[in-house]
Amino acid sequence: MNDTVQPQLLEYPLHADVRAFSTQRDGGVGQGNYATFNLTHYCGDHPHNVARHRAALCRVLGIADEALHLPHQTHGTGVLKIDAAHLSRSTDEQAQRMHGIDALITDMHHQCIGVSTADCIPVLLYDPTHHAIAAIHAGWRGTVADIVGCTIRAMKKHYGTQCHHLRAVIGPGIGVEAFEVGDEVYEAFTKAGFPMEQIARRMPCILTPRSGHAAGTSEKWHIDLWAANTHLLQASGLPLHHIMVSGICTYMHHETYFSARRLGIKSGRIFTGIMLR
Repeated sequence: MNDTVQPQLLEYPLHADVRAFSTQRDGGVGQGNYATFNLTHYCGDHPHNVARHRAALCRVLGIADEALHLPHQTHGTGVLKIDAAHLSRSTDEQAQRMHGIDALITDMHHQCIGVSTADCIPVLLYDPTHHAIAAIHAGWRGTVADIVGCTIRAMKKHYGTQCHHLRAVIGPGIGVEAFEVGDEVYEAFTKAGFPMEQIARRMPCILTPRSGHAAGTSEKWHIDLWAANTHLLQASGLPLHHIMVSGICTYMHHETYFSARRLGIKSGRIFTGIMLR
């Protein structure tokens, strides 16, 4: 039965020692706004479809179901280490520890860690010196709170990671043209010390469920979350040439990647994962 589920993956050439990817919408059995491939269990999709998609991805990756780790994200800065102690816990205990977590780190092989997004920014990290990896969910709130820096500090604490050794991927997320925000969001980035001249611009409104304006009738602030997270990575010590940006806007490419602003919150999610080979 699972043979009918064939996940389509956008693979990142991050390093020969890791497999890094984002799932696309094709290849699953979901319907409506979950069509067709969603494996996030807390966004309202049918549990049976989620389980089939999860099993199919594990088959492609060559791992057991229990080796695929996806936290229940809450737009915070919680970072969890996947290690032998975590894996020794019961399924319920593991799920409880995953709640309120927006980044995972590990140095264990054949354990795929990942995050769930549908316009927010997924960030993957690899430390080739200490063979450690991270998967980060960076919505605008997490970006303002420097979830990237929190994760890198956790890697340094647990693995001895040095920032200049890290390689990073910024996966598909909402682009600056589509990410229009209110003044309060602009002010949050300003207060956090972001270089606003680099990450923000006034642009005509686009027609979105949130805008309340017809396209082009007025201007609003637009935030470049790719640039904002690139700034955070560089501020943590990553050289710019170690940062790969996919440049894929989920809003503009919603037929290939889930976009909550196009489909609504009750829709599927992209899974962006990384695994040590």
